Parts: sequence; C-alpha cells; structure tokens
Amino acid sequence: MFHIIKLRKIWYAISLILVVISVVSLSTQGLNLGIDFTGGNIVELKFKNPTTTEDVRNILAEYKLEDSQIQSGGENDFFIRTRVLSQEESDKAFSNIGEKLGGATILRNELVGPVVGKELTQKALLALAVASVLILIYISWRFEFWQGVSAFIGLLHDALIMVGLASVFQIEIDSSFVAAVLTVIGYSIHDSIIIFDRIRENLRINRKEELTTLINKSLWQTMARSINTVLTVVFVLLSLFLLGGSTIHSFVALLLIGIVCGAYSSIFTAGPLWYDLRQLQNRKKAAKAQA
Repeated sequence: MFHIIKLRKIWYAISLILVVISVVSLSTQGLNLGIDFTGGNIVELKFKNPTTTEDVRNILAEYKLEDSQIQSGGENDFFIRTRVLSQEESDKAFSNIGEKLGGATILRNELVGPVVGKELTQKALLALAVASVLILIYISWRFEFWQGVSAFIGLLHDALIMVGLASVFQIEIDSSFVAAVLTVIGYSIHDSIIIFDRIRENLRINRKEELTTLINKSLWQTMARSINTVLTVVFVLLSLFLLGGSTIHSFVALLLIGIVCGAYSSIFTAGPLWYDLRQLQNRKKAAKAQA
C-alpha cells in the first residue's frame, strides 16, 4: 500500500490543476445556463396521435431548437422548454409540430423572464453558504476545529471543480443544479466524517504512533468502504444517464462529476490537509513556548 500522507503533495497538485482548469473555463466560456436562469419559453402540447420525445425533437431541429428540454407529462402530453422565442417563431414552430405529427393542441405557451434566474442564483448561493457554515460548526463541535476547516475546504474544492467541469463540458445548468450541489456536499461530508471518526478512534487507541502513519492507516481502513460506496452510486448514475432520457442528463452528469470528486477529496484532500494544519498549529505552539 502506498503512503497517502507522504504523497500528499501529489494529491494537492492534482486538485490544484483541476481548480485552475475550472477557474480558467469559468472565466473564459462561463456556464451553459438553461432557461431557468436566462429566460425562455415553456410550451405544453397535447398530441392527438401517439408521439415520442424523439419525434418532437426531430421537428424542433428544423427550427434550430433541438437543444430544447422535452419532458413527457402523460399520454401524448409534452412540456417543452426553449430559448426565448418571438411570437412569430413560436407560432411557426409549434403549429408545424402539430401539422407534421397528426395534430396538436397548445395548452400553454409562457415566457419565463430572467428575473427568476436571479432569484434562483441568490437562493442557491445562500443555501450553499448556510450548509457549509453549519457543517463547519458541527464538525468543529463533534471532532475538532481544524478537522472542520479541512472538511469545509474540501467542500469548496468539490463545489468549485463540479461547477468548473460543468463549464468545461458545457453541461446545461438549470434549477436542478442547486439540488445536485447540495447532494454532493452531503455525500462528501458524510465520507469525511467517517474518515475523521476512524482517525479519532485510532488516536485513542495509540497516541504514541506517528501521526502520518496513524492517518494513513485510518484512510486505508476506510478505503474499501469509500470505493464500494462511490462505485455503487456511480453505477446507478451511469444507468440513469444512459437509460433515463435526455431530460435528466444534465442533473445526472453533474452528480457523476460531484460524487467522484467528493470521494477523491474525502480521502486525498481532507485527511492530508488536516495533517498539515495540525502540524502548522504545533509549530506555532512550539515557537511561542520557546519565546
């Protein structure tokens, strides 16, 4: 088994590379925001004949609307979300869909303004901030302050890389993005708590053992559980991505990135970072004692 703590500079370098890629992508091409954030049209159609999502998408492609979100709402009933359309574009596209697919009734055609997007952004940032602060307080109380700081930095690491890679791959960001980020934060912190709990147990058993060896042993003792958990989740997400339909692709892709990143940071970032912070604290105490 390789020594995770002694190789921590490698893990820091990998994290730094991913963070730099994320920041550069966010700065240059930004996020691929969906209509929840940018505004757009929401159309509900009821077809007379049996119709599939692909049938609707193929017709929309003729009007350069193939990237629209299409969701089945029941028997021959579809919800379609598009970019902002003029009245002429909307009438032309959706009347032709009805004609080409045997007739359809437009039950709803609403324009969603970008004001909704500003509110979602504010609530998303507020939810992320509140969750992170509460997690920091809980871990600091349950374990120790520097473990709370390490877990907090790990969460910011996961969130930034998740958002950055969403920018790199231009994954569409919609209202489910908030749920994806909070889900990943919950997963990541759960993994970190288990690792910190094992470290605490080992510290109680053998306080004389070298700290690098003790932390490394704790990480390897929880490694099998971490790998099994992340693989189980990844298999489910891959199944959803491949078989679940295009409407959930963005949400599942974000979860895939976040879950893998969260598992990595819990093992290779949070533990080593806590070791360095603790060593820094010890050096400061030693310097004060000598002074």
